[in-house]
Amino acid sequence: MRTTVLVLGGTAEARELAVLLRDHGVGFVSSLAGRVARPRLPVGAVRIGGFGGVPGLRAYLGESRISAVVDATHPFATGMSANALAACSAEAVPLLRLERPGWSGAPGAATWHWVDDHDEAAGLAARLGRRPFLTVGRQTLGRFIGPLGSLAALVRVVDAPDIEVPDVWTVLLSRGPYPLDAERAVMADVDVLVTKDSGGSYTWAKMQVARERGIPVVIVRRAAAPPALDVVHDPEAAAAWVVARTSR
Repeated sequence: MRTTVLVLGGTAEARELAVLLRDHGVGFVSSLAGRVARPRLPVGAVRIGGFGGVPGLRAYLGESRISAVVDATHPFATGMSANALAACSAEAVPLLRLERPGWSGAPGAATWHWVDDHDEAAGLAARLGRRPFLTVGRQTLGRFIGPLGSLAALVRVVDAPDIEVPDVWTVLLSRGPYPLDAERAVMADVDVLVTKDSGGSYTWAKMQVARERGIPVVIVRRAAAPPALDVVHDPEAAAAWVVARTSR
């Protein structure tokens, strides 16, 4: 009989869910990708590192007797989400997507420049300003070097980039949440904000500062979730889903 829930984590929502599952007495293990040097760890058992694609995840589901999976990864961790859907479908393991609400309905969102990918974001940012503030994560920075390589960009990342960035760029190593006053200071000299629709409150302050100062916002929209996938937007709903399936 399967008894363990797998939480694909790395987000604040995943950490909140881990606390709720512990309090409900549910057996679970959280999995982190291992791409951040010093991740915030959830309560309970934790594994760090990839699974080896869909075949590796399918094997893990069986070997670890996983009864259900909650995909609580970052909204832009689309590769892991796709692998989870494929593996859970193949192994007949229930899958839930826990995804924080996006910012498409937030104040000012109608005035932002919504784009489909980072290449489009880079090209548009180069036309909108001379001192861009990049908050897109280190894994996609290479897409911005060509269009923005000659501009005095401020680049905020959790860990140092693993590529060489232009000398005129300033790299700020920092981890959220970011208080509003601190964001006002950081953004004092920027003239265009480049980000993605991460959603939630941890990094919202920069959006408020952009609105206060009239700074144009270039934002990469999320990919739509597969229509057959169950999705909830808060850890409490995810915990209720898990409890309903593990108490049968």
